[in-house]
Amino acid sequence: MTKSTAKPNTANDPHEPLRKQLSELLQGGQAHATFDDAVKDFPAELRGKVPDNLPYSAWQLIEHLRIAQRDILDFSAPPTGGYQPLEWPEAYWPKADEPPSAHAWDRAIDAIRKDREHFEAMILKPEADLFKPFRWGNGQNLLREALLIADHAAYHIGELIVLRRLLGIWHK
Repeated sequence: MTKSTAKPNTANDPHEPLRKQLSELLQGGQAHATFDDAVKDFPAELRGKVPDNLPYSAWQLIEHLRIAQRDILDFSAPPTGGYQPLEWPEAYWPKADEPPSAHAWDRAIDAIRKDREHFEAMILKPEADLFKPFRWGNGQNLLREALLIADHAAYHIGELIVLRRLLGIWHK
């Protein structure tokens, strides 16, 4: 999703400035490296490598990000049949250090981008109430879930950068 340069139409939507800020927060890069920075040109032969003193590989971090973000999206906009919670932590972390196939890495990254764009589209809709608690939750709302996605992504993007440094492949 590209950053908008249009002026907010606060007459119709008083929360438009907040929506724009949330979208920019989800895209990242304001105070740290972006997701795209962290995964750019990541060597295929190192995607499953677990550096000394770390419990995970880059693949496990990427797949965890994908699973968790998708879960938050499904919680925020449940698919037909309702939200089905995942088992923590088993369902959120892949067991294998290595991607299961040559294309799994790219598919996971594409899914992360598409799900983030889908979530951004939800929060940018003027009719979407950012503050209204979900009927199916315990007080969670769209604003809280947007902040959760951004916070979770920033944390694990930082871990990806550290992992790249330990592998000697961070050159920023």
